[in-house]
Amino acid sequence: MNTGLVLAHGFTGSWRERSARRIVHVLSEYGGVVAFDFRGHGRSGGETTVGDLEVLDVEAAVRHARVVGYSKIALVGFSMGAAVAVRHAALRGGVDAVVAVSGPARWYYRGTKPMRQVHWAIERPLGRWAARMAKRTRIARGQWDPIPMPPHEAAALISPTPLLIVHGDADTFFPLDHPHQLYAGAREPKELWIEPGYGHAESAATPDLIRRIGKWIASNLS
Repeated sequence: MNTGLVLAHGFTGSWRERSARRIVHVLSEYGGVVAFDFRGHGRSGGETTVGDLEVLDVEAAVRHARVVGYSKIALVGFSMGAAVAVRHAALRGGVDAVVAVSGPARWYYRGTKPMRQVHWAIERPLGRWAARMAKRTRIARGQWDPIPMPPHEAAALISPTPLLIVHGDADTFFPLDHPHQLYAGAREPKELWIEPGYGHAESAATPDLIRRIGKWIASNLS
């Protein structure tokens, strides 16, 4: 089996959560899965920068996949992990396919209640404490400096690596203008799937959707 699938979870998530393990199980039908916890999440050390330095975490996972023998690498990211996967493919390269599921197109979005709650957790001392206690997520203080390239701009730099953007029309975090902005920013080869009834990220992803993603990866890496 020469295909490695690097799985990048969402903010406050972990590869050990049941929803992520279910995704790993289904994706394993299409290649070897390398799953990890981002910095500041789960059992990983450090503090999360919510999408900035996490590119280095993905780079470490991609290098590991190469070292253990996978000749083709696909990144599959959810929510924050989708933004990181897009930015990694644009800035670091070295992968053969990218799948961005439920990802944002731009930073600082506060147009939905869940995203206003996310910003409270990131920006307020009480919010960071709550994230640490409730989700075992350690969030770095302070603001980005400099501000990372937004995903919709990074998407333009991925070509000729194929990009699949997957988003649900029932996503309560990021409305449909986000996947459309990502898609518009990207160059061919690219695909956009708007999934009816699909909510947000790992917890809402059905086995059928993950299998279709796996088949898309297989068809683009064959």
